[in-house]
This record gives sequence, structure tokens and C-alpha cells, in this order.
Amino acid sequence: MNKELFIEEVRKLGIAVDEDKLDKLERYYELLIQWNEKMNLTTITKKEDVYLKHFYDSLTLIKAYDLNQNISVCDVGTGAGFPGIVLKIFFDNIDITLVDALNKRINFLNIVIKELKLENIRAIHARVEEFAKETKEKFDLVTSRAVAKLNVLNELCIPMIKIDGYFIPMKANIEEEIEESKNSIIKLNSILENIISFNLPIENSIRNLIIIKKVNSTKEIYPRKFDKIKKQPL
Repeated sequence: MNKELFIEEVRKLGIAVDEDKLDKLERYYELLIQWNEKMNLTTITKKEDVYLKHFYDSLTLIKAYDLNQNISVCDVGTGAGFPGIVLKIFFDNIDITLVDALNKRINFLNIVIKELKLENIRAIHARVEEFAKETKEKFDLVTSRAVAKLNVLNELCIPMIKIDGYFIPMKANIEEEIEESKNSIIKLNSILENIISFNLPIENSIRNLIIIKKVNSTKEIYPRKFDKIKKQPL
């Protein structure tokens, strides 16, 4: 995905693009490649692939949640900053916390945050299991991208969201994981509202946004179908 196509596809998502955002994204890419030589941040290094599979893919979260709000967001298992850093570049209004268990990655993220002069964003070195204990019902939105199985993520992430808040993991193939996660969603007083499935441009690989809402009590939860998938082709 070259720069021109990236701009075109991001605008199709309804996201505003300007030179400042593009400059920050370019600097982010430069830092990613530079630091990837010192530590394992990503196996995807070709510029066109990074823009498609990391930058554009991160922004597709807008399909499932209106990010044009003053909200608190947590990116669990952020790795090299996907989707968190990319979301912050394009949505300055959000307050975002990046969590990762590897301190080397946190050091990298802090350099990115400083270089790009990003505000209301922080990188936390912690295991999610421990971080979740200290942040119950703190966030409006929690997300993760290709981190762990859904039933495991539910147990860690749903407690961190406020009542009426959302956990939206970003995944590829999910059929088996959805089946395995039914009980955990119910147990945690949550609703699987929808699954938005679509294909990335160019390579047409499958992506899924799993929309899980935290509710007040189990009375609001069932009967509720788990197999409703909203197809949203690009």
C-alpha cells in the first residue's frame, strides 16, 4: 500500500488525513525500522506492508467504535504500538494507555511518544493480569490486536471496561475462538453485540472486529445469538 492508496483508503473509513498526521506516521515507520534492527518488534518491515498491515489495519477499529470522542482507551499487549500509537496519531482527542509485558518494547514506545510529541498517552510495563487488577472499570474502550485467544482476553480485559463500555479485540480467523468464549462473556456480564468482518485492501485477508459490551446485569444478556456476523466489505 503506497502513500496515495493509504490516504484514499483511510478517507474511505471516514478518517481525516492531513500532512501533520502523515509526517508523524512516516517518522513512526522510521523509528520502527531503526529499532527493529536492535530488537524484535515486527517481522513486517517493507514500507508498503507496514502501511497496510499495521497502520491501515489499526485504523479499521473505527468501523466498530466512534473514536471521535473524548474517551479513555487501553491497548492491551500493544507490542510495537499497534493499534494504540496509530490511533493516537489520528485521534488526538482520545486518552490512551499502552500496556505490554516486555520492557524493551515500552522503552521503544516512550521514544516514539517523545519523538512524535504525543500527549495524553502513556506506555506501561506490566503483565496484563496485574494491570487489570488495578484498573477495574476504568476505560471506555479496551482493545487488543492479535494478542491471545478470546476466552483468555475476555477474562483480562472485560473487567477493565466501565459499565456500557466496550471490549473490541481485532482478530483474523475467529470461528473456534467465538465458540470457546461464550461462557466467559456471559460470566462477565457482557453481550456479544456484533462481529464486523471485512477484508484488507490489496491482499484481501480476513479481519474481524468483535464488539463486546459490558452491561449492568445478566438480565440484559440473554437470549442473545452469537452467530450474527455483519459483513462489511471494503
